[in-house]
Amino acid sequence: MVVQTLRSAAAATVAYVIALRLSPEPAPLTSPLTALLVVQVTFYATLTNGIRRVNAVVAGVLVAIAFSVLVGLTWWSLALLIVAALAVGHLVRVDEYVAEVAISAMLVLGVTTVGFTAWARIVETLIGAVVGTACNLLLPPPVWVDAAGRSIEDLARRVRQLMLRMGEEAADHIPWQRAAERLHEARRLDQYIAEVDASLRQAEDSLRLNPRVKEGLLHRVVLRTGLDTLEICTVVLRVLARSFTDLAKARGSEYLFPPRVGAVVAELLSEIGDAVVSFAVLVTAHLSADAESAEARLTAELHTAAGTRDRLAELLREEIRKDWANWQLLGAVLTETTRIIDELNTEHRTRRLLEELDRVSAEQRAKLPRMTRMRERLGIQEKLWSDRAGFGDRTP
Repeated sequence: MVVQTLRSAAAATVAYVIALRLSPEPAPLTSPLTALLVVQVTFYATLTNGIRRVNAVVAGVLVAIAFSVLVGLTWWSLALLIVAALAVGHLVRVDEYVAEVAISAMLVLGVTTVGFTAWARIVETLIGAVVGTACNLLLPPPVWVDAAGRSIEDLARRVRQLMLRMGEEAADHIPWQRAAERLHEARRLDQYIAEVDASLRQAEDSLRLNPRVKEGLLHRVVLRTGLDTLEICTVVLRVLARSFTDLAKARGSEYLFPPRVGAVVAELLSEIGDAVVSFAVLVTAHLSADAESAEARLTAELHTAAGTRDRLAELLREEIRKDWANWQLLGAVLTETTRIIDELNTEHRTRRLLEELDRVSAEQRAKLPRMTRMRERLGIQEKLWSDRAGFGDRTP
């Protein structure tokens, strides 16, 4: 936060100093204002915001010039100007700067020397946008991957803690109200997922167009698919907590699970919780050695959890014979834990990752067809040159 504040203040000050020399206005405050708005947390956001703001100002100035030539400034022309400027803002797709189109048009139309003021406003906006972008080039913004990784790991630990509490109560006699508290805790995880998603979006933006980061697309897809998997696990955990609550209501004064079955349920939830944390560590690992060790640990933990799940299945089969009325709830416990184990499976993760990479690549090719064709041509030329280099001595 401190670094971002200093970067914004420096960009605004430099933009104002430059505008004093280049703009005909005595107090060119549009320039520092633009620089302040353009300098965002990430370079990608800075560049895109700068382009949209310049487009918004230029569009508003052009609308104001057209109105000044045709009708001038009256109460009804001002109303038409605002409507036209907002419509133009949507047409040129300046997103959150649609209002800036109308503001620029009103400011320019409200002066007598329209051409003079219009030119000054365009110059000041360009200065602010250029200075804001240059500030991010000279003082690169941080890459927020580590912060996103920490939030993903923190989410995994929250999931694990909830699983441990549910496991501790599985072999105990608990009122359904306490089981319902765990259900409410699982629902509150949805709110934290939204915070993690916001942190991940910031990290994704910091990777775009960042020269300091290699394989930015791969980093983005790995983190995004990892969060998607944890979100699915959280949803399944919420369903599991609901099954526990319904089972506690059905049991009444009896144990939630018989002591022997409850001990295995607690063991299984503990093992799955450990696997969830290991999965988060695997997703956020940067070095290949860390990733390999995390994947090996996750595979071992999932194998152990699968064995415990099979033991639980045998015990639940015996329990269903004794308590046929609650067979659906007992079977749901087994189904939901199996879903989490399958979701964390490394083969499933690899397949999901490859599918997402293919999807994102296809979207990029669809958005930028010309650049895609150029890359394909360059790829063909590079292949031809490599073939010549590798087999040139065989040419007759």
